[in-house]
Amino acid sequence: MIFPTLEIESSLWAKGYRFIAGIDEVGRGSWAGPLVAAGVILPTDFKVPQGLADSKLVKPQSRTKLAKLIKKTALGYYVAEISSYEIDKIGVGKATFVAFRKIFNSISPKADFCIIDAFHVKYLNRKKQMAVKDGDKISASIAAASIIAKVYRDKLMKSLHFVYPNYGFGKHKGYGTKSHQEAIKKFGFTKIHRKSYNLDFIFA
Repeated sequence: MIFPTLEIESSLWAKGYRFIAGIDEVGRGSWAGPLVAAGVILPTDFKVPQGLADSKLVKPQSRTKLAKLIKKTALGYYVAEISSYEIDKIGVGKATFVAFRKIFNSISPKADFCIIDAFHVKYLNRKKQMAVKDGDKISASIAAASIIAKVYRDKLMKSLHFVYPNYGFGKHKGYGTKSHQEAIKKFGFTKIHRKSYNLDFIFA
């Protein structure tokens, strides 16, 4: 497994940028629940903890421990949440950019540069951002944001299990598993399902 480093951040710190926000999202492919994005600004003396990686590759218990450590040591972090209603209204692509811009505009201290997993963000100064392919595997800041976003969203989806107990949101977190499909067939869609994802094929 390739573990993320501070190589990109170090090159930007050397250019005079002080507050570099690593940004990532979780939940784009989920059929239900919000899209969640997070931004994390790490200090220049940050020691990359053992096990920090793309959140999908980290076990839940380790993710929780890493999230606590990141929150404790980061200069700042911010979580943006976009509802399934908003995703249906504007599309998941635009919703992702809305979340990223929220982070840039709201994180404290104010970011003077952003490194983002995979995307350039529309309506954000190109000179203040860098899109990094597989960023959550390469950049410690992006990996940290991935962990924060994943832990936040998983906790939220677990709480939604108690609102919609027939769907198993606590287990599959809204993704298109077989058990989730069976639940939709039996009980129909909830308010938090993304109707714009054309999920009617489940009933075919």
